[in-house]
Amino acid sequence: MQSTPSTPTDTQPGSEKLSITEKIGFGAGDMALNVVISSMMLIITFYYTDIFGLDPMDMGILFFTVKIVGAVSDLVMGQITDRFTFLQGRYRPWLLWLAIPYAVSVFFVFTTPEWEYDAKLIWAYSTYIMMTLITSGVGIPYISLPSALTSDPKEKLSANGYRLFLAKIGAFMVAIVVPLVAGMWSDKAVGYQVAMAIMSVIGAAMFLFCYFNTTERVVHVVEPQPLLSQFIQLLKNDQWLILVGVCITGTIGYVIRGSVAIYYAKYYLGGDDATVSAFLSTGVAAAILAMIASTWITKFYCKINLFRYTQLIVAALSVAIYVFVDPQDVLLAFVLYFLLSFVVDLHAPVFWSIISETIDYGQVKNGKRVSGFAYGGISVGQKAGMGIAGLMVGWLLTYFQYVPNQEQSETSMMGIALMLSIIPGVFHGLMGLLMFMYRINDRYYAELKRTMIVKGYIAQH
Repeated sequence: MQSTPSTPTDTQPGSEKLSITEKIGFGAGDMALNVVISSMMLIITFYYTDIFGLDPMDMGILFFTVKIVGAVSDLVMGQITDRFTFLQGRYRPWLLWLAIPYAVSVFFVFTTPEWEYDAKLIWAYSTYIMMTLITSGVGIPYISLPSALTSDPKEKLSANGYRLFLAKIGAFMVAIVVPLVAGMWSDKAVGYQVAMAIMSVIGAAMFLFCYFNTTERVVHVVEPQPLLSQFIQLLKNDQWLILVGVCITGTIGYVIRGSVAIYYAKYYLGGDDATVSAFLSTGVAAAILAMIASTWITKFYCKINLFRYTQLIVAALSVAIYVFVDPQDVLLAFVLYFLLSFVVDLHAPVFWSIISETIDYGQVKNGKRVSGFAYGGISVGQKAGMGIAGLMVGWLLTYFQYVPNQEQSETSMMGIALMLSIIPGVFHGLMGLLMFMYRINDRYYAELKRTMIVKGYIAQH
């Protein structure tokens, strides 16, 4: 398979309407990515402190360091996808080539060697960094794929609805399968290894399914530009910069709340493995329903306003959980966590569909298209948010005097409650406020697309 430089012409063969099969195929890729993403948000923190045996502060530093590596690898991968196309397309081949290495890397992260602490820490860094590099290799091409599937904003929004629905199915599987399978083993380290081996195989299969059931039909003009030039172009794109800020603040909120959910269910609510699985699954089930509801709501209501106001509501719900839920209020905790998880994810299909619109906006505004670096930059924002959140989680667990595998003090119980509710709620509130600066609604984008056609940025057939 010989690579060639990206062609400098735009082509749109055939219809830009996507079949149901192709939308499902596209969504399967995010289901595969969620083997890692959901594990990183729901499982990995608890795994490293209570199973692997890392000190919470060492864990936080590990997360932050690895995310810096991930940010760099995302930018490199963005450049690679901009510069080269292959016979099968610009983005899809990476899903085929890296599906199996991806699965193997996830398996190794959740392998606990019986070594001394320092050696185990080196193993944690090595395996987590390797998984992060491979995830960049499939993740950047995957999140860039919608721009090659279609340029129809409604079709992109619909495809992202399928994508995020299947992503939540993947997260749902992680939430149910991992705690329950791990709980079947007296040696929890072996249990987590077996559970994540199952998820890894599913992830590889979903990437292959995505590869074989999608078609790249839109090829945008991507003129070779030096990195510094691309960076300067992106700094001029005010709407893209807003999305980066939104991505960072939202990810911090997501990761802090997701990381502590398992601690909250086990220690604050006093639950067993089944309760932990049920609590995590409740949040993911709500998010699945949010994907369906969002696709329906945006047919009648402005998608940007939906984005803005849902995140402000999340901030209010976060305060409500902290104020009204005591350790004995298990049912109320489940109900409010379901409601919060539903509202917080109503914005998700909108966010992932409008990235490409900011890229088009930048091309019209500045006369040059920066695509791979723009998607890579969003992913860098996500990695930055995850790194900051990971460091915060490690520091907060230490500050609130958390001790693994024993009854928690009043201080640590309060800290766990705050980390599930008010602390992430602040970041979601900031996320909603930032979106009041975003102005590319459907009417604005329709004018933008007409301008692109007039200027020859998109070929008409």
